[in-house]
Amino acid sequence: MVIRAARAVRLRQSRMPAALHNDSFLRACLREPTDHTPIWLMRQAGRYLPEYRASRAKAGSFMGLATSPDFATEVTLQPLERYALDAAILFSDILTVPDAMGLGLSFALGEGPRFAHPVRDEAAVARLAVPDMGKLRYVFDAVAAIRKALAGRVPLIGFSGSPWTLACYMVEGAGSDDYRLVKTMLYRRPDLMHRILAVNADAVAAYLNAQADAGAQALMIFDSWGGVLADGAFQAFSLAYTRRVLGQLVREREGRRVPHIVFTKGGGLWLDEIAASGADVVGLDWTVNLGAARARVGNCVALQGNLDPNVLFATPQQIAAEAVKVLESFGAPAAGFGHVFNLGHGISQHTPPESVEALISAVHAHSRRMRGSAQGLPVR
Repeated sequence: MVIRAARAVRLRQSRMPAALHNDSFLRACLREPTDHTPIWLMRQAGRYLPEYRASRAKAGSFMGLATSPDFATEVTLQPLERYALDAAILFSDILTVPDAMGLGLSFALGEGPRFAHPVRDEAAVARLAVPDMGKLRYVFDAVAAIRKALAGRVPLIGFSGSPWTLACYMVEGAGSDDYRLVKTMLYRRPDLMHRILAVNADAVAAYLNAQADAGAQALMIFDSWGGVLADGAFQAFSLAYTRRVLGQLVREREGRRVPHIVFTKGGGLWLDEIAASGADVVGLDWTVNLGAARARVGNCVALQGNLDPNVLFATPQQIAAEAVKVLESFGAPAAGFGHVFNLGHGISQHTPPESVEALISAVHAHSRRMRGSAQGLPVR
């Protein structure tokens, strides 16, 4: 009996996730003290890295990468092998959910995502339903594999597109410059648009919760196209459904809070409303002054951002100077406030890899100096 009990304990211990060696990202998300400002980058696993391009060539396509847990794990870890990043983000795509709805996602070289069956009439809208999460098992298997491979090095972020952003692609059938088709439906048939968004919100919530069950330690909603909406329309067709997602998300896993992050590109106008949505962290693009944003939201949420990605085409010295400006704009660390350094949007595929090293080094070094200064410690 004693031997059997000991074996049971060892089995439970082998299944327990590794303790986090660097939890600064999670602490900053929850507005807890950190010894430096944590940094990760949107699209940090991507085409700017030669090793990513090599992996994609082996996989044969973007979807070959995204639908293979082995490849997804490989490319998720690539930037962490190069850089002292404070978080990993699942390698996937925001359009996996509508693909699982049967819309037929594909990626043509140089053209971006495209759906074979866009949703443009009443019959197509009526057919929409929250997909069987089993169709997205490859994503959850990737999350589990990445968590195991990270071995507690840094936290893992799971993500999805927002209900509105997914709807844009679903109706347009691809990316768009003017959003004419989706906005035509919004204004002519708001009933159809609300139906799409309700299905999307419930699907996104189920999808993100399944990622958390598989091991994601923070959950992010990318409202990439929320900023294309008019005031009033944003609240009704984007924010309301982001709230619906947030209201369904798990709050705790593995005995720890799971932070929820919302990033609306072009959403600075509605910062106060987004901050009141129920998210723990609000991501900001580069058009927003961080200090002013901090003053507006107080200590109700942490902030994430917000360096212009094109700064990374400057010299290392200039990159460091711009990083310092962002940190100084947010201001001195204080109890109840949190800042996660990031770009104001995804990193460009043309970014020199050495520029990322210059950025991360500058953020870590200067944010540590700021904390030493704030505490009256010698600044080196």
